[in-house]
Amino acid sequence: MSDLSQLQNLLPDEVLAHYERGLEAERLFKRTNPIELARTQEIFSRYLPPPPAVIFDVGGGSGIYAAWLAQQGYEVHLIDPVPLHIEQAQSASQAQPAHPIASITIGDARQLNRADASVDAVLLLGPLYHLIERSDRLTALREANRILKSGGVVFAVAISRFSSLIDGLFRGYLDDPEFVEIVKRDLADGQHRNPTNNSAYFTTTFFHHPDELKKEVEAAGLSCEHLLGIEGPGRLLQNFDEHWREPNRREILLQAIRWLETEPSTLGISTHILAIGRKVE
Repeated sequence: MSDLSQLQNLLPDEVLAHYERGLEAERLFKRTNPIELARTQEIFSRYLPPPPAVIFDVGGGSGIYAAWLAQQGYEVHLIDPVPLHIEQAQSASQAQPAHPIASITIGDARQLNRADASVDAVLLLGPLYHLIERSDRLTALREANRILKSGGVVFAVAISRFSSLIDGLFRGYLDDPEFVEIVKRDLADGQHRNPTNNSAYFTTTFFHHPDELKKEVEAAGLSCEHLLGIEGPGRLLQNFDEHWREPNRREILLQAIRWLETEPSTLGISTHILAIGRKVE
């Protein structure tokens, strides 16, 4: 599955166009997004088996997590449907020749080119929210389950059903009547659509209610061991840089997020919700 010309249609045109802008490689370093990066790495360190375990990074984007995990000694294989992301991941791998990403291939979360029971962990950090049909999300989760060894772990991320409403409040987007209509549909059925030319309003996506994410993981035959809010209330900070620059305040912020990470009543505050599923046979 390495022919780019055959696989460029894995995403809707508007989603591909959104990511071909090249913004994803820098996203985790802007606004409050460093919380997402730090928290995701922390959760990986907590729940991944030790290196040199084999990790399949499905929808691995520009390779930020894959490169970091390779530095930790993991054997990481990345696939993504966006050609630009493949190029960026290859560059990231080449920049650390002592710890390269094991393989980087364009591909589809719903059809993994990997043998049954051959990996220790699967990362689904993006596919579930760009697979807008439940049947496709279940197919991706079942594929992850298929390639996992017994006892292997899936990290499946969803965007919260309430994300656009919260962003709208804190970034002033609710002043725009078109964005208000986007929010109304998100809240009604989770189907996020952006008919405008404003890239800040994101692109075609499905926004999960936390309960839906758990049900989908379990419907794929996995045991859902944890649902974790990644950013928690940290995303609401208006003076984020002041907290993040100073090590003690940064740790206080991260500890506050940890205290609430499993609280059902606040999971939806997070932009991203992470389900940890385990293959049990």
